[in-house]
Amino acid sequence: MARSGETVVLRGRGLVGGVAEGEALVTREAISGWGGVEPRKGRVIESRHELVGQSFAGKVLVFRGAKGSSGWSGMFHMSRLMGSAPAAMVFTTMNTKIALGVVVTHVPAITDLDGDPFELIATGDLVRVDADRGELTITRRGG
Repeated sequence: MARSGETVVLRGRGLVGGVAEGEALVTREAISGWGGVEPRKGRVIESRHELVGQSFAGKVLVFRGAKGSSGWSGMFHMSRLMGSAPAAMVFTTMNTKIALGVVVTHVPAITDLDGDPFELIATGDLVRVDADRGELTITRRGG
């Protein structure tokens, strides 16, 4: 694992272009949209999820992917309209829910990384997502 202040660069496939930087919020779990997030505050409300009660608003959300109904994209679209969307999304499992979700959320999104984001990124790390170049830069803040 990287030391505090160390920078690691991963390459992947950008899905929605753009560049964003922010604090990482990391979970190895998939996130349910309908009934799993509260778009007004941009937080996870799924009762058994490890991020329950935490806000993804303005953060780089690093997660496995989307689960549940096709309402997933609608919930994240609403978070964008309410100003509480993530700054960017980094995920590992592609499906139709997340493909549509990242498009309607209008945030830089990247997948298919050449390293394991769950081993290299911790909640609180500074992450820069350059989806135009397919590049993810991680600056470790923890020890």
